[in-house]
Amino acid sequence: MDYPELQSYARLLNSFHTPSAVSSGKQLHLLFLKRGALFSVLSIANRLLQMYVRCDSLRDAQFLFDEMPQRNYFAWNTLLEGYVKRGNKGNLLEFFYAMPQKDEFSWNVVVSGLMSLGACNEAQQVFDEMPWKKEIAWNMMIHGHVRNGRLREALILFKDFLKWKSCQGKGLMNWDPFILATAVRLCSATRRVELGKQIHAHLVLDNVNCDSVLASSLVDMYGKCGDLDVAKRLLVTMEKPDDYSLSSLISSLANASKMDEARRLFERKHNPCVVLWNTMISGYIINNEPVEALGLYNRMHKEGVKGDFSTFSAVLSACSCLCNRTICIELHLQALKLGIMSDLVVASAFIDAYSKCGSHGDASELFGELDTYDTVLLNSMTTVFLNCGRINEAKRIFSDTQPKSLISWNSMICGLSQNGYPMEALDLFCTMNDCNIWMDEFSLSSAISACASISLLDLGEQIFARATVIGLDNHQILASSLMDLYCKCGLVDHGRKLFDQLIDADSASWNSMLMGYAMNGHGDEALALFHLMKLKAVPPNEITFTAVLSACSHCGLVEEAKHWFWIMKNDYHVDPKVEHYSCVIDLLTRAGQLQEAVDLISNIPFPTDANMWSAILRGCIEHGNKSLAIIVVNKIIELDFRNSGAFVQLAAALASAGDWMESSSARQLMRDMKIHKSPGKSWC
Repeated sequence: MDYPELQSYARLLNSFHTPSAVSSGKQLHLLFLKRGALFSVLSIANRLLQMYVRCDSLRDAQFLFDEMPQRNYFAWNTLLEGYVKRGNKGNLLEFFYAMPQKDEFSWNVVVSGLMSLGACNEAQQVFDEMPWKKEIAWNMMIHGHVRNGRLREALILFKDFLKWKSCQGKGLMNWDPFILATAVRLCSATRRVELGKQIHAHLVLDNVNCDSVLASSLVDMYGKCGDLDVAKRLLVTMEKPDDYSLSSLISSLANASKMDEARRLFERKHNPCVVLWNTMISGYIINNEPVEALGLYNRMHKEGVKGDFSTFSAVLSACSCLCNRTICIELHLQALKLGIMSDLVVASAFIDAYSKCGSHGDASELFGELDTYDTVLLNSMTTVFLNCGRINEAKRIFSDTQPKSLISWNSMICGLSQNGYPMEALDLFCTMNDCNIWMDEFSLSSAISACASISLLDLGEQIFARATVIGLDNHQILASSLMDLYCKCGLVDHGRKLFDQLIDADSASWNSMLMGYAMNGHGDEALALFHLMKLKAVPPNEITFTAVLSACSHCGLVEEAKHWFWIMKNDYHVDPKVEHYSCVIDLLTRAGQLQEAVDLISNIPFPTDANMWSAILRGCIEHGNKSLAIIVVNKIIELDFRNSGAFVQLAAALASAGDWMESSSARQLMRDMKIHKSPGKSWC
């Protein structure tokens, strides 16, 4: 076999790229060995070595390398690349330092390989040892730190790069634009706008030609750092603004609540890509304009632009805000047509949206149709089952979730506690502790809330002490949970002392203290605290007004309760819920204002239940209003015809009024309807 023929076989090795091709490569290996060309022609040995590395057969590559009588830079670097692909930093460094000679490629391969493995400290050490450095090495290091989330180290290294570059005696005109774009993006990520401005100034002074990547990075930096005027001027100077620049500026305008400007910028773009549509839709969601978001999506759909997983995630957030199940179903059908329901991000978004729309059945059905799951999706489904009280299903999914994230543990502990299983929640918390799983403020807060629900003061204080030890005690969510614990254990003064120590209490902390006063019968203190809350300009919410109305009820402040009930609707635009109506109705009936209570319950804009009417019936009996009691009983029977309590209370009221015949008739009617009195229970 002559030399040209051997070289043609050697070139054939370049077509082998997969592990399955190794056997064919070994046949050529044997052929070269038999012909005596393997170790006499270095290029053939190098090609064979490269083939083994490319096909992930490092063991064969190492055997061949050890047998080679001659090795050049190419051979050493080829095997070095094999160790990088293998991903073992120990073997990689051992081989690298065993190399008798290293060229620029050797150093760069090791630095890049270590960074890709996340071994940033080892990469930095090798970089520091490099006998010479070029822009590519600096760029790999800066990019590597950014990819590994080490923004501070990346910024420090870039400053070192500036010093190194100045020592070269060259201006920015000779810099690699890719490094400059990376540096600008780094300033954007760390909000170091001053450093970004310095880089921008040097670009202008040295007449550096900004390509689209660098210009986009500058627009992004100024936008994210809040200097929107400069970002807009930069965009205007760009001959053909790319979609990334437009998307960045639109996003920045949305974050600054300037949606009109963002929309005008969007409308100037002819045939916008899906990224721009997504940015605009997300901007409306951020600014709490779900109707506008859905309107823009409908226009996008009509114009034939196909949405991606980001589109559906954003639009489903709008559905969640509006609690619109119908639109969720329509989007579900569109996603099926596009074939993106297999994307776990999209599936998780649909499950979350169905859940927030109160359609737990749809969420469960969708979950049952999926073939694959990830931890995020399983966490979403666990929350769905917990929200609708399906505890066993939630436990099963939690048990099957591997690996369990911190959100998995927190969701389960919180859900068990809120569904009336505080001991199971605390058992799970103890398991989490025994497994040395890192806890955050939500883990500890949920555990303290579980203690509060069963008045376990000592354990709750121990958990808060744990929060103090690990440095989380300053979180307001923990302070609110501890206040709730003290108040539910009757230690209202302890709760108020803790509240007064808060530097900047949020609405949740105010609400915890208000509810604490209300549930312990301290109505005057609750109302005084509410007035202080108004003076501090803390916006009240529905929980706040539940506490205020409850406090009015405890103190018998009828007019005060009416006033705040009217204020919450008309001034604060908080729609009253069942608990608000219940507080006012209970107060009116106890004050003898029965007709007003009936008028209020008759005008409730959502369906009422028998319990609310039962409160009025108790008032009728207490104040001897027999005629109204009969009307109320009929209403209760209409809502719950098996309700024995209404008949029993009516019969007792009639008997108390001396109307024994009517009382007997009520009991007879109860027997005729085959309604049985609920038996009493004794725990003795």
